[in-house]
Amino acid sequence: MKVILIEDVKSVGAMGDVVDVKDGFARNFLFPKNLARLAVGSNLKIVEDIRKKKILAAAKEKKEAEALKEKISAFSCTIPVEAGEDDKLFGSVTSQDISRAFELEELTVEKRKIMLEEPIRKIGVYNISVKLHPEVTAEVKVWVVKR
Repeated sequence: MKVILIEDVKSVGAMGDVVDVKDGFARNFLFPKNLARLAVGSNLKIVEDIRKKKILAAAKEKKEAEALKEKISAFSCTIPVEAGEDDKLFGSVTSQDISRAFELEELTVEKRKIMLEEPIRKIGVYNISVKLHPEVTAEVKVWVVKR
């Protein structure tokens, strides 16, 4: 059965692809989950409209990420922490702590977008990557200082 995929389906195809699948797979999985439609002329137009809307939404999301990148790149945050000898921290600075520091400056960045290879355990200056969009990554300077 030839179907048009409305969404990306793992190991089947991407949105907008016309693929040949078994009848049972289409009737029992793809159609009930609204992942595909039968490949006829009217459905091709509907899928093309959906594709255009998704492209516009992705472009808008990328533009917003670029604007946020400009704000974040001009920003540096200071995180005061308790530290012992040899500038070792009692605990560590995590992406959640950095996210809170952004919130104090009225910038909203989710902690999962902050790319820390491992928690910060020493006092110093760190350049941290923030992945705002699959194609947009910002760099922010984080100062970890002794209280």
